[in-house]
Amino acid sequence: MRLLFAFCVFVYHAVALSSVAPFGPAENFLGQLGKLSVEGFFIVSGALVFGSLERSRSLSLYAEKRVRRLYPAYAVIVIIPALMSALLTGLAQPEAIARYLGANLIFLNFLAPDLPGLFEGQRFTEVNGALWTLKIEVMFYIALPFIALILRLFGKAWWLGLLILYAGGAAWSLCLPMLLDHPLAPELARQLPGQMAYFASGMAIWKLWDVAKAKPGMFGLIGLVLLAVSYAHPFAEPLRAAGLAGIIACVAFAPGPMADAAQFGDVSYGLYITHFPILQTMIALGLFASLGFGVAAVVATLVVLLSSFLLWHLIEKPALRRDSHYRKVARAE
Repeated sequence: MRLLFAFCVFVYHAVALSSVAPFGPAENFLGQLGKLSVEGFFIVSGALVFGSLERSRSLSLYAEKRVRRLYPAYAVIVIIPALMSALLTGLAQPEAIARYLGANLIFLNFLAPDLPGLFEGQRFTEVNGALWTLKIEVMFYIALPFIALILRLFGKAWWLGLLILYAGGAAWSLCLPMLLDHPLAPELARQLPGQMAYFASGMAIWKLWDVAKAKPGMFGLIGLVLLAVSYAHPFAEPLRAAGLAGIIACVAFAPGPMADAAQFGDVSYGLYITHFPILQTMIALGLFASLGFGVAAVVATLVVLLSSFLLWHLIEKPALRRDSHYRKVARAE
């Protein structure tokens, strides 16, 4: 499912960055699909990272696992464009490159999204516009131990605490643009407090894991109804996280053969963090213009998959603990 979500974001960015149909129906639809895919990522993270916290013997082990999984590949994807910029510009603007590295290596991508000599004059000049979600992921990782502690204080009312967490996140996302008259209000609304309903929904999946495995159809039906209602009216949008979580639980636990998408390596993370700069590079080289969108998209898909495969085997997998779940699901393990 993470691979599918990452691929949907890739398809949207291929259409948007290449300007094949700017502001058209296809781009708008794929934009909504990409947004839904990112929200699906947050739900899956909520479930798996909460499970990782509960299984960890200590907070230090939990933190170690999160750093090992996320940061090595992330750092590589940040550093490589900086090296390309330095080569292309002859290191003529070291301050800009240093600013980019300083901001992006600590997940503050919005402070320095561009690099001199790279992608200037294109529709979007960002080096990697997909990385904004990683900041939210990291903030959730940091906040989760405190959230878990507070929820334990609720005792038997644990679910009430989770509902408050969900409602608070949904209220932030929905109400902040209405209450704050500032150009940055929509951007602030989609940061961590505004995404907390999705993480909370993932945490609920983890707590209901056995129930979801036993009754995936029920989860899917309820999720489908809630998701449909969430699109019926803007004020119903807070139901989207719960609806999407129900569908995810249904798909994850539906009877039938298991889709072992990670048998040759868990490339979903690599696909997500590599596709944007690869698309930007192909556009800068004029490949989308010369080959046409269809052929260029196929080439981009192959390049992104190869890059993700190499990133997994050369960086991600070696950085993980030997007992990591991500290593165990690979056939070689």
